[in-house]
Amino acid sequence: MCSQWHSRGPTLSQDFGMDLYDVMRTTGAVRRFTEDPLPDDVLVRILDHARFAPSGGNRQGVHVIAIRDIDTRASLGELSVPAARRYLAQRRNDEGPWNPLRPMSISAEQVAATEVPADSTAPLLTSSVVLVICVDLAVVAAVDQDLDRVGVVAGASVYPFVWNVLLAARNEGFGGVLTTMAVAEEPRVKALLGIPDGHAVAAVLPLGRPQRQPTRLTRKTVAEFATWERFDGAAL
Repeated sequence: MCSQWHSRGPTLSQDFGMDLYDVMRTTGAVRRFTEDPLPDDVLVRILDHARFAPSGGNRQGVHVIAIRDIDTRASLGELSVPAARRYLAQRRNDEGPWNPLRPMSISAEQVAATEVPADSTAPLLTSSVVLVICVDLAVVAAVDQDLDRVGVVAGASVYPFVWNVLLAARNEGFGGVLTTMAVAEEPRVKALLGIPDGHAVAAVLPLGRPQRQPTRLTRKTVAEFATWERFDGAAL
């Protein structure tokens, strides 16, 4: 979280930002923003730190589109609605939305009849800036591409960067949320933003000053998700 090192060795400068663990424990999803701007220089600083995220082979295939234009952001909101409609319809039917192992059991008519509340896409309009994070598929190593399941490994070359953006934003007193609903309409998103073939849209991040900064997040304990030696091993 620090921008400099003292010359005497790896001692962090004391004049910059929050404690790393505090940032990690308090970076929650922020969807409600004040009208305060996120200045360009702060945005550049956030990205300047986020760029040190790892990627496969250090090939750094990420591209960020920073959007302030309200009409473009409104279009992104409209493109997010179809996926959000299915998400809400499945949740109301006690299904796991968009789950790759459990196909949707409700009808297309039920999905079409589901209304999407305006606040579902409001962060795209009320944030100070929206970042669309893309990744160049020509430089990722998708070693799971031949497995009989949804591919996830290519995300290792983009999502560490996305999370670094949110951590850095928190450190600067800002916040945001990782959204993916627009990705379901990726061809239309790519046409809207001029994203070339061979690139994938990985995330849409609204960023701004939070109305309320989350400070007490709820997560599973280590013993609930970590085991020794095997999946069914003793809890860590």
